[in-house]
Amino acid sequence: MQSNVIRSLSVVALAAVVFAGTQALAAQIEVDPKLETYKKVEGVAGNLNSIGSDTLNNLMTLWAEGFRKKYPNVNIQIEGKGSSTAPPALIEGVAQIGPMSRQMKKTEQEAFEKKFGYKPTAIGVALDSLAVYVNKDNPVEALSLSQVDAIFSKTRKGGAAGDIVTWGQAGLEGNWAGMPISIYGRNSASGTYGYFKKKALFKGDYKDIVKEQPGSASVVLSVTEDKAGIGYSGIGYKTSGVKAIALAQKEGGKAYEPTYENVLAGKYPLGRMLYLYVAKQPNQPLPKMIDEFLKFVLSKEGQEVVVKDGYLPLPAKVADQQLELMK
Repeated sequence: MQSNVIRSLSVVALAAVVFAGTQALAAQIEVDPKLETYKKVEGVAGNLNSIGSDTLNNLMTLWAEGFRKKYPNVNIQIEGKGSSTAPPALIEGVAQIGPMSRQMKKTEQEAFEKKFGYKPTAIGVALDSLAVYVNKDNPVEALSLSQVDAIFSKTRKGGAAGDIVTWGQAGLEGNWAGMPISIYGRNSASGTYGYFKKKALFKGDYKDIVKEQPGSASVVLSVTEDKAGIGYSGIGYKTSGVKAIALAQKEGGKAYEPTYENVLAGKYPLGRMLYLYVAKQPNQPLPKMIDEFLKFVLSKEGQEVVVKDGYLPLPAKVADQQLELMK
């Protein structure tokens, strides 16, 4: 049941639930007016620990600040070292919330189920367009996933005929043509690392020369400081020093920018859902503090935080589906 629900929330399927009247403007993303307004309740206090995704680290911090304003007697601790740290933290009981920028792997779910006797519950909390960043001065505007694969991967499962090691091989001319490409990425604890490997590298292997960074912000900073650099991270980490390029699913196909509109329509190839995982016993309510925190995240106010942090808010229909998972 759980896997079916999660599968139905794939970003490609979100085209069917785009809410009427919402305009995806690059400069100003508006949250769905149909989202519920959060209603404060009595009796919420205690400690809440969150361990997991670096991609969601800033979002979790902003959500925690908003939640604490409503409930001063709540203390929230947040650690974001990578999605792979979330499942063991939930299993060991050192965290009640496990943010992940990917779905749990089968082995992670099995380890959780072995401990608790039931599967973990994944609550989709925001959308992300995983961006491929180049330096702001780089003239490249678009690449196909096959080209991205040939830049980042040594196995080239995307079908490229040869390796791409210079910007000239990626289509640039003049002074850029002979410039070697500098590649930046995340470490293997990162859900973004795993998602990019699966979707952009077609489950292939990264090149040994990829400079692994400890966090998303480090990837963006590295590309900012390296004229020949290319890297990947969530759209929420975009700065004025980098450019998020358009991507085409296939060579010669139309390239789409990582906009809200293109993610909702399933056109941008690296659109994804971001999750908060919790241990919820079947047919039992979540502990009150966790339940209220998730309701806040999925409320109009919580989704306005998503926009503030540079990510993409859930349509009301999708938010309602997540709330149903909590019952």
